[in-house]
Amino acid sequence: MSTESETFTLHERQLLRTLAGQVAELAARPIEAEKQVLWRCHNTLQATRPLIFCDPENGWHEIIRPEHLDCEGELAREWEFRLRREIFWGAEMGDDRVIVPYFDVAHVATESDWGMHETRTGGQHGGAYTWDAPLKDFADMDRLHFPTITVDAAATERRAALAHEILGDLLTVRVKTQWWWTLGMTWTLVNLRGMLQIMYDMVDAPDDLHRLMAFLRDGHLAKLDWLEAQGLLSLNNDGAYVGSGGFGWTDELPQPDFTGHVRTCDLWGFAESQETVGISPTMFAEFVLPYQLPILARFGLNCYGCCEPLDKRWEYVKQIPRLRRVSVSPWSDRAFMAEQLGANYILSMKPNPADLARDGFDEDKVRSILRHDLRATRNCRVEVIMKDNHTIRDDPRRVIRWVQIAREEAERL
Repeated sequence: MSTESETFTLHERQLLRTLAGQVAELAARPIEAEKQVLWRCHNTLQATRPLIFCDPENGWHEIIRPEHLDCEGELAREWEFRLRREIFWGAEMGDDRVIVPYFDVAHVATESDWGMHETRTGGQHGGAYTWDAPLKDFADMDRLHFPTITVDAAATERRAALAHEILGDLLTVRVKTQWWWTLGMTWTLVNLRGMLQIMYDMVDAPDDLHRLMAFLRDGHLAKLDWLEAQGLLSLNNDGAYVGSGGFGWTDELPQPDFTGHVRTCDLWGFAESQETVGISPTMFAEFVLPYQLPILARFGLNCYGCCEPLDKRWEYVKQIPRLRRVSVSPWSDRAFMAEQLGANYILSMKPNPADLARDGFDEDKVRSILRHDLRATRNCRVEVIMKDNHTIRDDPRRVIRWVQIAREEAERL
């Protein structure tokens, strides 16, 4: 990002301050402290009403459209979008996400690839794409290397100082970076080798596939080692989004011997393997999970799963140490997962996002499905997470009504 983009006009500064003030007012409401307590109880497996969270994801661009932004500079528009999103979440969404009086600034950093990179076709505006996987032959594995992260400390300091200057008396500015979303590795695997090809590899070249998975495992472990040694990790036991739904509020982290230097054992960890949904549970147990386990073993608490149905894989997934949050996607057997998880795990229930993307928003259908699923999981520690929305059909009211219906059904239960 150019230096010019970090030069904010007087109008941009005043606007951002106005928005930050609104976020601060929302964060100071008693309800935010109450929601935080609710999440802490929920994350320690105490019985609470089902918690509700809605993140429209790609739909945010249909709620806060480019023409709604008044700032002109690239960084100023990014900050404006973030603040307006917080205001919508706090003032209109009505879910259980806690509005906090913080403004996080990410490190200015770059991360290299693995020595090869896929070539994508399509994908504009969050749409579908195909890709040409570069690792055509396992004989070329010697071209791979672990990714390296380069942090521009001076640029990071300037970015943080700018946020302090403009917003620091209204919101607490923190330098905090989410260095990964998932540590599951199979996204990287299919980008390098190809979706169909890895399924052939499990039969035709299992030893080579094991060798590649071991390399990816070691690369992820090396990344964690480096981030930890450099002091670049931040605690996620607060309002940080953890797993594929839910928040990190807990008193179980960091570890009792924590002295201020964040280690992986002080954090929530997360992995999934959506890309391998087409393989058998036994192949998942052979080619995927054994390489994820050494990574997840480093974390204090763990989340697992996203859109992939875990009912057929549960006998293996339950081996994950300190597993706390389990994704139950729309394609899972809800009743089976409810029976298996009970009160021993958080059941992170994901309604089908297609219900917000259809020609019409069928409130009766949404209510009926939620009522059925909440009844099926009534003996569990449930959170209801609406996410993975590619569109809400330019209708922000849909997410507001979905939250209202979900809350009504949760409280009714």
